[in-house]
Amino acid sequence: MKFISEVAWGRIFIASVILLVYTMLTGCNKQDIDRFIEQHLSAKTPVGDPVDRNFEDIKESGVLRIITSYSASTYFLHQGMDAGFSYELLNAFANEHDLVLQVVILGPDDDPQNLLNSGDGDVIATNYNVTSEQKETVNFTRPYNIVDQVVVYAADLEDKPKTFGELSESGLPVTARRNSPGYYHLNRLWHQGHDLIVREAPDHIDTESLLAQVADGRINAVITDDKTFHSAKNYMQGLATGPTIAEKDTIAWAVRKNSPELETQLNSFLRNHFWFTDNGKRVNRSTFLNILEQRYFEESPKLEAYYNPESNYSNVGLFSSYADLVKSTADSLDLNWLLLTSIIAQESNFNSESKSWAGAVGLMQILPRYSTTEYQHLYKPEINIREGAGIIKQHLDRYAYLDSLNQWSFALATYNAGIGHMIDARRLVMEQNRDPNQWENVADALLMLMQRRYYQHARYGYCHGIETVQYVKQVLNRYQTYKKVVSISQQRGGSAGL
Repeated sequence: MKFISEVAWGRIFIASVILLVYTMLTGCNKQDIDRFIEQHLSAKTPVGDPVDRNFEDIKESGVLRIITSYSASTYFLHQGMDAGFSYELLNAFANEHDLVLQVVILGPDDDPQNLLNSGDGDVIATNYNVTSEQKETVNFTRPYNIVDQVVVYAADLEDKPKTFGELSESGLPVTARRNSPGYYHLNRLWHQGHDLIVREAPDHIDTESLLAQVADGRINAVITDDKTFHSAKNYMQGLATGPTIAEKDTIAWAVRKNSPELETQLNSFLRNHFWFTDNGKRVNRSTFLNILEQRYFEESPKLEAYYNPESNYSNVGLFSSYADLVKSTADSLDLNWLLLTSIIAQESNFNSESKSWAGAVGLMQILPRYSTTEYQHLYKPEINIREGAGIIKQHLDRYAYLDSLNQWSFALATYNAGIGHMIDARRLVMEQNRDPNQWENVADALLMLMQRRYYQHARYGYCHGIETVQYVKQVLNRYQTYKKVVSISQQRGGSAGL
């Protein structure tokens, strides 16, 4: 039996050193050695006690954090905008509760349950299958999907095993991601005595990338769920399905054990979109969920763009056709191009023909009355981006004496609300003997300017402060997501395989 990860040899070396000393001191036999190595390699990083952040706290903060991976079936960027089955489903829940959905993308060394219990995220949405082992540290919601776990081969692989028994006898290596449901099932089958050779993929390589390596002939076989396989097969040549190793895995979200109200709210939402009839034999989905299934597990432009390596590994594919224009404009003004991209996404969803109810137009929503450019020219991307970037640069220079985070927060708030409301908010902060150079204080004041007892004494009157506070939060959150995605894409683009 061979179930030793290719990335586990460092732990084996450490175990060997400890074992050498242990053997010299105790004279242990072979059975003791086998038991020692198995215990050492199966040891997990302990998950800490969950923080006290319940649904009321989430509602008060206005932000729900989703812990997810970067993949076609969970979360990815399509022309700079958020996409993915898991993201859209949970975003629908967030919208019902007037929450902003913040994405926490798993990195190579991240453990989703540690991120959950530490409070860095609130819901794990990574196609988790419900297992008794994971129930020890998290609570699962109702399921929102049912999948089978299948082995996928390169189509031109000779003598492909047709059954699990043949696979067990073939000596053919099967690759699986460490935290994937497929890995869990292979591990279970190995412990039941099946002779398997399993290669553990690094955590930063997603299942779709592994399927691409199978299609290219770089690896022989991978395990994935049937929906991901059928989705990938629409855009990848050279894939063939093998035996099913697990049927009807229930896929659900995971929450902290001390978040019963969040679990209840999520279950109430899912109950309206996914349910069983005929004594659990028949699966029913809402119209909305069927649309998501079609969008992310059948042919679609978004998936085609995701599975296209050229677009997936380039800034143009990730951040729309305006990426080069944004980068050159940002470079000319010494601005962060990803932050500028985040502003455009928030302002117009990269729609150059966009026009707001207030008359702001174009990619960066420029108000014609504040521009010297002729109205019709403001719809031209190069002009609109140049003007918007110039305004952002002016705001940043105005707050140049602040640290970077406060400087950008103040500049973004001024871009959204205007300098007048920012002056009123900072004056209100000073009247309360608080620091007007700290964004959290000014954010509080902007919210206060929605109340009559405060805005009636303000020079510029009422301010819809909640919009500005959320605007700053969303732009900065999107910027953090963009940075993480760029890093992941660079890793994938430079990866030659396992």
